[in-house]
Amino acid sequence: MIPLITQTPRLMLIAASRALLTAELHKPQYFPVLLGAALPSEWPTGHYTQEAMHHQLEQLTAGGRDAAGWHGWYALRKAEGDTPRTLVGSGGFLSPPDQAGTAEINFSIAPEWRGQGLGAELVAGLVQQAEATGMVRRLVAHPETENLAAQQALRLNGFEPVGEGGEGRRQFARAVEPAAAPVP
Repeated sequence: MIPLITQTPRLMLIAASRALLTAELHKPQYFPVLLGAALPSEWPTGHYTQEAMHHQLEQLTAGGRDAAGWHGWYALRKAEGDTPRTLVGSGGFLSPPDQAGTAEINFSIAPEWRGQGLGAELVAGLVQQAEATGMVRRLVAHPETENLAAQQALRLNGFEPVGEGGEGRRQFARAVEPAAAPVP
């Protein structure tokens, strides 16, 4: 099983679980309590839709323990001053890596939290997670052509444009170096 929490300087990334997704979909009043974070005024956001939540829940249910960490991730802004820990975005892997070690990521930041570099930090956390698994050799992403902020977040994390992704999207990719195993 892969790690289910990743930290960046301002974010804590928590892997989606069946309990969190079930609360988010069917008992939204309990979702922030289980997550341990305040919600932004606009949630869900971006391409993180009810359909995406249902898909993640199905994948986690079908895949059991092996699916944990390979689908959705919640990005929580750490508490600071008078601002409580707050859900600011979502992202994750569309599936476990393929035979060649390629995995695709996506991400979205809630509108009120954009423009603060949190998208780049969320991508950095996903790259860190990919490295920690030891299973990913290449990451790809397909931001919309007009989403320059998402493209910049990817570039800041070593992704390079590699072509068109179809349906008004560009394809970005980067190599992943597995994290060194701890020395006993």
